[in-house]
Amino acid sequence: MKLKKLAQLVALMGVVGPVVAQEATPPAMQRVEVTGSSIKRVAKEGALPVQVITFDQIEKQGITTTEQLVRTLSANGTGADNMTSGNNVFGADADRVSGGASFASLRGLGPSSTLVLLNGRRIATHGASGKSVDLNSIPLGAISRVEILKDGASAIYGTDAIGGVINFILKTNYSGVEASVSTNDTQAGGGATRRASLLAGTGSLESDRYNIMASLTVDKAQQLNGRDRSFVNGFQPGRGLSPDTTGTPFANQMAGAGTALGASFQLPGDANKYLQANPLSFQGKCDSIAGMSQYQTALWKDVTSPLRTTYSCAYDYGADYVLQFPVERANLLSRGTFQLAPDHRMFVEVLGSRTKATAILTPMQVQATVANKNLYPVGGAYYQDLSAYIPSFDRTKPISYKWRANDVGNRTQENTTDNARVLVGFEGNFGKWDYKAGISRAESSTKTKLTDGYSYTDKLYAALASGIINPWVGAGQSQMEAAKQLIESTKFRGDFQHGKTTLTQIDGSVSGELFQLPAGALAMAAGFDLRREGYSFAQDVDATQILLSPGNAALKDASRTVKAVYAELLVPVTKDLEMQLAIRRDDYSLVGATTNPKVAFRYQPTDFLLFRGSASKGFLAPSFQQLYSGSLSQELPNGVIDQEGCAKHPGVPEYCAIDRLDYRTGGNTNLKPETSKQGSVGFVIEPFKGYSASFDYWAINTKDRILNRTPQIVLANYQALNQYIHRNPDGTIEYVQAGWINAAGSRVRGLDVGLRGEGKIQDAKWTATLDGTYMDSFKFAEYQGQEYQELVGKFYTRDLYLRWKHNASFGVSRGDWSGLLIQSFSSGYKDQLPNGGKGAPPPGFKPDVSSYTTYNLSGTYTGFKNTTITVGIQNLFDRDPPFTAHNVDEVVGAGWDPRVADPRGRSLSFQLKYKFM
Repeated sequence: MKLKKLAQLVALMGVVGPVVAQEATPPAMQRVEVTGSSIKRVAKEGALPVQVITFDQIEKQGITTTEQLVRTLSANGTGADNMTSGNNVFGADADRVSGGASFASLRGLGPSSTLVLLNGRRIATHGASGKSVDLNSIPLGAISRVEILKDGASAIYGTDAIGGVINFILKTNYSGVEASVSTNDTQAGGGATRRASLLAGTGSLESDRYNIMASLTVDKAQQLNGRDRSFVNGFQPGRGLSPDTTGTPFANQMAGAGTALGASFQLPGDANKYLQANPLSFQGKCDSIAGMSQYQTALWKDVTSPLRTTYSCAYDYGADYVLQFPVERANLLSRGTFQLAPDHRMFVEVLGSRTKATAILTPMQVQATVANKNLYPVGGAYYQDLSAYIPSFDRTKPISYKWRANDVGNRTQENTTDNARVLVGFEGNFGKWDYKAGISRAESSTKTKLTDGYSYTDKLYAALASGIINPWVGAGQSQMEAAKQLIESTKFRGDFQHGKTTLTQIDGSVSGELFQLPAGALAMAAGFDLRREGYSFAQDVDATQILLSPGNAALKDASRTVKAVYAELLVPVTKDLEMQLAIRRDDYSLVGATTNPKVAFRYQPTDFLLFRGSASKGFLAPSFQQLYSGSLSQELPNGVIDQEGCAKHPGVPEYCAIDRLDYRTGGNTNLKPETSKQGSVGFVIEPFKGYSASFDYWAINTKDRILNRTPQIVLANYQALNQYIHRNPDGTIEYVQAGWINAAGSRVRGLDVGLRGEGKIQDAKWTATLDGTYMDSFKFAEYQGQEYQELVGKFYTRDLYLRWKHNASFGVSRGDWSGLLIQSFSSGYKDQLPNGGKGAPPPGFKPDVSSYTTYNLSGTYTGFKNTTITVGIQNLFDRDPPFTAHNVDEVVGAGWDPRVADPRGRSLSFQLKYKFM
């Protein structure tokens, strides 16, 4: 097959960097398989847009985790799938069993729509949530390169890849020993990372007929607290940001029948019947306690009732979030490859990893009520008399209150995830026919321990009712020793829950040339994929006995079988036009069967211009958890307003200022598969040697999209979703039914841009690249019947669909020296409006969140024998995240948003690599 200049750009969307030096360099015309096709052909030839990132590029950017790597991809979504955003118990699609995991989400379509592969094969999904592959399980130190197939719904790897495919290609056939250590320390302190890796191999397939290699990588990330960064500040009312919570360390008293405040209270000359009070609020001294402030009623009056907040203090608990929690990882890869015959090889691959992530949440919010039997008693040492402020205060009654229980401690979960996979494979060729086959077993298990901040409900409530614990600890004060011991006696510490996913897979394929056509050889591939998927999740203790405990209801040993067959043709229609035709049939034992086609083309009329495009259909089956997880009862964090009930009963607290509203979540056995239709069309141009540009316009339409409907969505759309609001006989809300549904769908449009340039000035070589994504449109409907809403450039509680994102680089090398400058850019967007968008925001509120640009600079020196030294500065200009006034109850981040920005600030990285020859 004639090799043309521009054809080298097609499959990999540009010039691919050199492979790592330790690997054997393949012959110039060796046929290889690239992501998106099972037909081997001359490298870099193909019709689909594939972005490639080499390990050398990863190291020079100072990237130490797979999560960091995926976040640099312009095609990846800007969502709450990172470890910081996932450290939350509320919010849209909040994953209460993510266990410190991190996920990819190409095109912002969610982790389940992105297929993550290791050497072209599937691995087990996260042991607790089961929804997708945890990026922490990928052995980053052992990879050779990463290939990102941006064209989704792959008929080869699986039509569940609606957003695309990320394929991590491991090092193979390595001989020698290499050790490396790296550090990354922040200028402002906190959040440091450390990493050490060892790579060793022996034998050569060419001369010894075998190669055995192993890689071990150990890394550690230290804790970074919100209070350690000045931009983490949730109390900026002049800019439209203030905490929407009255759970404070110096507790707010609450009204209630049989309590000191009664069912409500009035002040002289004021007809309003108020529901909460705090003496610090009456004195204007809420801010005398660290992190507390006067509740800014005007900012939230249509979200949380002024009857509850006017005389209450608030607490900036968003600033207490842990921005980077402690993580320890260890990844081990061992691979043995054996040359059975000149054209036939067998390999055995063993992969194991352990991730220990200590998720740290803010202290629990406790309510003392008549129903909970934990009121503060009359005669208690800390009884708080408000009769000086409230004439109707009844000192003969106990006190109801809402308390942020800082003295109980941060809710701390130790999540340990173990991943393992054993793969035995065969590959080779019979003449012009290539084959490969494999059998593998993969498991992922997550165990969660609660180590602090959680108490048995009955024990804690009894302790509060004793009057020994002081919910009104003033500035400079602390609990008495007896209270500390009593609090400690209520705590639960130990094993709490565990989950496990399993994947047993047998796969095989054959590819080669069928016969010659006038324009070239007609090539084909056919294969099969048989999988047995399993999932289980259980509690180690009765979670209902532990106050505000995390997790989902138990799901015992669910499993399903997936049978898939596929075929692919590569048809040279003319000398310049090539077609790729593929079809895949998947049969899910619990869901049903589906057949999905794919067609792609590449047309190269001249040496400097190439056109390409594709069209396909996708199919995403619901996960085990989405289908079968049991019902779980929870509470909303704040007093909310029943819009329908409050309109009929204005001013009545049971409708207009609900204290703690119950809601239920869980699986939905009536879920239908999510389906998609998608396509792309683009061109690559190389006007001059060394300079190229690619432009690919893509579109994805999904139907019956699987989403976790939040109670806030139900309440905000009560006219259409009234059947999910369950009421008591008196009309008050008993509970809201939330959980997994089939939403109407989404319509997504965008443009991927790739620019490449390289040249030489005297004896110095330079390269310049840019990979960017322009999001033209992301239209979405929360439920069937709702009009599609445009979300690009607007605040949203799931993903932010930014108009433009890119990564650009400029590298220079000369002799033993090389340098690399990286620019990362994310465009701004419209911010969330205070007060649910009702009324006029404060004068200082700016509706636009600024764009976010950072620069990374690194230099590498190889002049010492067998040694490579790389020094880098990340976030060169110490750019703070852009300010946003969003409600922290819905999205993590007080004054900033971790979906967009990195909180670490400027940092210095250092890496030393030594090769033992």
